[in-house]
Parts: sequence; structure tokens; C-alpha cells
Amino acid sequence: MNARKTAEEIAVRHPRETSELFGHREAEAALLAAYRSGRIPHAWLIGGPQGVGKATLAYRMARFVLAHRHAQGPDVQRATTLAVDPGDHVARQVAAEAHGGLLVLERGLNDRGVLRTVITVDETRETISFFGSTAAVEGWRVCIVDTVDELNPNAANALLKILEEPPQQSLFLLVSHAPARVLPTILSRCRKLPLRPLTTEDVVRAAACAADIEAGDPTLLEAAAAAEGSVSRALTLLGGSALKLQQRTAALLASLPKVDQRELHALGDMLPLSDRVALGTFVDGVERWVSERLRGDPDANANLPRLARLAEVWEKIARAARDTADYNLERKPFVFSVFSLLAEATR
Repeated sequence: MNARKTAEEIAVRHPRETSELFGHREAEAALLAAYRSGRIPHAWLIGGPQGVGKATLAYRMARFVLAHRHAQGPDVQRATTLAVDPGDHVARQVAAEAHGGLLVLERGLNDRGVLRTVITVDETRETISFFGSTAAVEGWRVCIVDTVDELNPNAANALLKILEEPPQQSLFLLVSHAPARVLPTILSRCRKLPLRPLTTEDVVRAAACAADIEAGDPTLLEAAAAAEGSVSRALTLLGGSALKLQQRTAALLASLPKVDQRELHALGDMLPLSDRVALGTFVDGVERWVSERLRGDPDANANLPRLARLAEVWEKIARAARDTADYNLERKPFVFSVFSLLAEATR
């Protein structure tokens, strides 16, 4: 067996470099059938939980379209999947971010070299020159937005303008972790393609491939079982004490509105300064707990005030989490603040 990688080492592989797709065969078939028909919708919203393969599917579709410019060609008509050989020149160009027919909108670095929290309007306006150019590449042009959730309001409006009047042979693949929050005007111009959480078996296979370990590894099986259908979450849980951190966070959340101060101190000690993986695992656990309560209340109408308070609290937590990560703030005060807010909201 190969040596276990750290979470950071596992997480560096980008979807543009990933040729395998685990699960989502129906979604893949829908994209292939639409392209083969010659009447493919110009914009798709690929939605679903984080880490289930949305961006991987988007890049898979982009490679296929760019490698097969003619929808009625025999290679397309015979194809059963969107797979493109990793050695194909298009696949190599996409992996190297060097294909003139592909534009990717994602968060970039600011003037200080720090990753922005949003996709800006200036970045989004690149679509105008990209689709207006005639010299770069012939045939299809594909724009992947990863993710549309991270567009700031001006950027979202800039994208909407080009979606309203799409150029010929243009394809937009919009990735979203929260499709319900996407602007209705953008939603109305997209074909929706929802992806479900993966089965535990598919999580094991995908994570084993990414981590280069055996699919029967006990730690991998435990991480996959706790990952709730998310490959990225399983990979995170493989690294260090992330699985124990997730379990301790879940136990404390389950005890709300009661809060054990000693357990909070112990939890805070598991989030060392500068450890972004641990902080992400903690915030991810809190977000899923809040989401389950917002979606799963059987008497939501009667509990609207309480649910509204919980949603408002989550917005405060999300902002505080971004500040904690961006400015590398102490983790323990953040942990205590999170549970204080949640305890008040759930009483």
C-alpha cells in the first residue's frame, strides 16, 4: 500500500486534470444526448452538494465538446460517455489551462496575492471579449463558472446579459452548490442538471483514485461512510484528525442548546492556527447541521420565526468564518462564538 497522503496533498488535484467520473451516469447521458441531438441548450446549471463531482462533470463536458466540434460526427454518434483520452491534445490543453476555446470564471487573487471571496465583475466581463473573438479558436466556445454562487451582484448581472443573447456555438456550464440562491433570471435561462450525493461505494472509488490508496483501506471506508456522498469531504477526513474533529463537532451540535464549556475548549484545541483544513471541516459540519434543520423541519410554517433566526445566525457565522480564514484569526474564540449564536437561536 502506498503511504498515506495528507489532506493538503490529496486536495491539490483540480477537476480540469480529472478524467474519471464516478456516479452521475444519468446526468452524463443527458449532456451527451443533448449535444448529439444538435439542439443543445446554451446554458446548464449543474447543481448539488459540494464535493460530489459537479466541476468534474463540467470539465468532462467541455473537453468532449472541444474535442468533437461536430455534433453529428460519427465519433459523437457512437459515444456512450463523455470520456476523452487524457493523452488527447484537447485534454492536455484543458489540463494546462491553455485551450483557446475554454474560459473558466473562478475566484482569482487580489493585488495582495490573497484569494478573493467572490468572482468580480471585471473577471466576468472577460466573457464579452472571449465570445467576441474570432482569432483564438474555431468552433465551440465553452465557459465554465465555478461557482456561480461566488459571483458578486454586478458580476451576476454581467453574466446574465450574455446569457440573454448567447453567441452561436457557445456553451455555459454553471456550477452551483446552492441552486436555490442563484438569481431567478439566471436560472430561467439554464437547463437544470441536479447531481445527487454519491453512494458510499462511489465515494470510496473516487477517493481511492485521488488518494492513491487501496479501496479496502479501513480509514478510507470510515471516512467515506461519514462523508455523506461528498468525495472532497471524504478526502479531507482522511487527513490527520479531521474525522475525529467532525465527530466531536457533530456531538456538540446534537447537544444544543446545551453547551459543555469543557468540550468547547477541547474542540477549539483541535483547530490550530493556520490549519485551514481543520477550520474548513468545522465550518462544513456546522453548515450541514444548520441546513438539515432549515430543510427538515416538519412544521416549518409554524416555526418560521425560529428558522429565520437560524438562517440569520448562519449568515453571521459564514462571514466570521471567512474573516477567520482570511486574517488567520485565533480559532477558539470563533468556536465559542459559533456555539453561543447557535444556542441562542435554538432555545
